[in-house]
Amino acid sequence: MKRILITVFLCFFGMTVFAQDMSYYTNDYMRLDGSFAERLLVLETVNEAGITGVGEFYHEALKFLILRVPDIKDTTEQDAAEKSAVILSQGLGAEKLTAAAPELWQTAVIFDVARNANEGSAMQAALIAIGQVNGTDFLPQIVQRLNDYNTQTYINPEARRRVQMAVIGCINALEALHDISGFRPVFFVSVGSYDPAVSQIANLALPNIVDDPGDVISEIIVDPSNNPYVKLTAWREMLRTKAPNSSKAKVAAVALSTGWLYATSTPSFREHLRDMRKSAIDTIRQFGISDNSVYTNLERSYNTNFNTNQPDYDEIMLTLNALAAVSSDEAVDLLTKFLRELHNRRRSGPWGDKERRIFQWLISCLGVTGTKSEDVSLLLSTIQRTSDYTPYEQGLARDARTRLGF
Repeated sequence: MKRILITVFLCFFGMTVFAQDMSYYTNDYMRLDGSFAERLLVLETVNEAGITGVGEFYHEALKFLILRVPDIKDTTEQDAAEKSAVILSQGLGAEKLTAAAPELWQTAVIFDVARNANEGSAMQAALIAIGQVNGTDFLPQIVQRLNDYNTQTYINPEARRRVQMAVIGCINALEALHDISGFRPVFFVSVGSYDPAVSQIANLALPNIVDDPGDVISEIIVDPSNNPYVKLTAWREMLRTKAPNSSKAKVAAVALSTGWLYATSTPSFREHLRDMRKSAIDTIRQFGISDNSVYTNLERSYNTNFNTNQPDYDEIMLTLNALAAVSSDEAVDLLTKFLRELHNRRRSGPWGDKERRIFQWLISCLGVTGTKSEDVSLLLSTIQRTSDYTPYEQGLARDARTRLGF
């Protein structure tokens, strides 16, 4: 009956009045003899009326709720208190009242899911609201809390459910706060052992946290404690960021290097490393070389695959294409070195399908570099005139020289 009277009161006098003067509700809510259920009724009425501009009312109400939490005696009062905290957190978030951030964090702590009595919705709502009110002062605490969740395993289904509610709250807050420190813990939610729906929330949030997480992603890729699946996923995440091309090229160099340095005998992990290398090489083709270490690792991608009975021709082709696209003196020197090695092999053997295929690719790649190197001109001229080559192979060398203007 009381709720009906309050609702009628609201409708009769109009919501605009109460957007300016909430004293009636403040007094009714803060009665010392009021129960948690009665306070919840007041909050539900205000909330359902859709009143705006009442951030101060919600703020004072949350402070009062925090003061009364020690009075909770049973599960009924606990439930009413949690529901009240949800309404107040959501209201403060909608009002974007930054001044309420300390009380919102205090609410998250009071209703921490680590306490079995807490259902989880209040902690989640408080965390989300901290992001909405731009509570940057509590960024380190949220990052630490999510890091803690990521390092623990939850077997009990109920404990897992409640923790995942808190995890979602942390993700939402970090997404809203747009600080690079939030990227790492949210990333590890996306690759963690959470329910697929939770991991998907993290995955969708990642691009919105920061435009260029290159430094963090490089650290994840290099960290030896992260397995190749995690490294590959981090690299792919870099590709879908809004980072500038120069940053992607820099991380590509890290991914390529790690793809060779990380040792594993697990077939699936080796495949992940190979995929990361090839993707990094193609990114280098597109965005260029960030440092000279890239040349060493591109040479390794070529040589390692060439000197095996089961070469990855895709990696060889991507390597040659990257060097051709870069067309720096160092890149041309490497292409020339590879072709000279093949030339010596043509004269002394063996010369099979692998050699013929790569020979064609090398000639083609050198032909598009635009180089004016005399070494390249001389080598192509030598191939063109050497009888060990077929007329077709000689023609490829001749066409490349013509394309280069020799």
